[in-house]
Amino acid sequence: MEDTKQLSKKIIGKTVISKSGKRFGEVADIIFETKSGELIHLVLENPTPSVEKLNLERDNEDNVLIPFSAVIAVGDMVVVSEEDIV
Repeated sequence: MEDTKQLSKKIIGKTVISKSGKRFGEVADIIFETKSGELIHLVLENPTPSVEKLNLERDNEDNVLIPFSAVIAVGDMVVVSEEDIV
């Protein structure tokens, strides 16, 4: 669980892009399973028109959710596989 907290701190605020370079927005929060610590979704803020067109799942506050399983890499940006989020 401590690893999840460390990753959360590193990821929040980073720009999310697809592996083809499309900008999707920034990570506002992370949804995770409290018992196991498994990361479930990235919550996006400032979604771009590119991500709006994908008709992705949204939370109760209408924030766009990206499955954490689509994350390929985390560095200066969070890179996701566009094929794995639709």
